[in-house]
Amino acid sequence: MRLALFEPDIPQNTGALIRLGACLGVPLDIIEPCGFLWSEAKLKRAGMDYLGLAEIVRHPSWAAFAAARADSRLVLLTTKADLAYTEFAFRPSDTLLLGRESAGVPDFVHDAATGRLRIPMRAGLRSLNVALAGAIVLAEALRQTGGFA
Repeated sequence: MRLALFEPDIPQNTGALIRLGACLGVPLDIIEPCGFLWSEAKLKRAGMDYLGLAEIVRHPSWAAFAAARADSRLVLLTTKADLAYTEFAFRPSDTLLLGRESAGVPDFVHDAATGRLRIPMRAGLRSLNVALAGAIVLAEALRQTGGFA
């Protein structure tokens, strides 16, 4: 299981997801460009001392990420999906992809995803924080696959 962040905008969310990955033993792929400097204090504050404990691979572009990816399924978390994450059968080799906080992902990334999942929410509300969404779906994926440490 892996988490992938597509061009993240907010360093605090990236730091929180890095901390999540470190604590749960889930590697992270960061698909750049990021909307912040990697050395930014907000990233370090959110990630705390977990930044050095996480397995992080930084990819300079979507093309680099796509070229480096193993034959795992790419599972996109998106508000545009019809299928709820609770109805999806995860595999241990899946890569859960999170879009940019400000814009999600472009169509070519949607097209590359094997699965597209949403988190059911109350009508009229737009979306959850990307770090919260990642944690919710990752927990279910790990539960299903027996991946908790």
